[in-house]
Amino acid sequence: MLTLTQALYDQIVAHARQDHPDEACGVVAGPAGTDRPERFVPMLNAARSPTFYEFDSKDLLKLYRELDDRDEDPVIVYHSHTATQAYPSRTDVTYANEPGAHYVLVSTADADGLGEFQFRSYRIVDGVITEEEVRVVEAY
Repeated sequence: MLTLTQALYDQIVAHARQDHPDEACGVVAGPAGTDRPERFVPMLNAARSPTFYEFDSKDLLKLYRELDDRDEDPVIVYHSHTATQAYPSRTDVTYANEPGAHYVLVSTADADGLGEFQFRSYRIVDGVITEEEVRVVEAY
């Protein structure tokens, strides 16, 4: 189960809606070994695409150095789908290289009247997708 604060939930959703019609992406970091998301890190979608996201390689290197310096892990890796449901695509599964992370997908298809808003979380390990419950709390 993914547990996150209402503030983090709201930040992820706001980022997804702000970048629509392009996919948004980012990370929520937390203290190493805790599985507790705390620090919101929105990233730039270097692909600037409505159907694909890509972290800029320089930004990603900077992020991982920062995580090391702060003794943090990427607890949540998130991105949005702009015209489809919040379910990992084959490309998403291929890029899922953090076995301990929660992979959050936000569908912003509702922004165009094409679908219903969705905020869903998955574990993706060795190509296997497992949806998990999302619990939003006021504070930890």
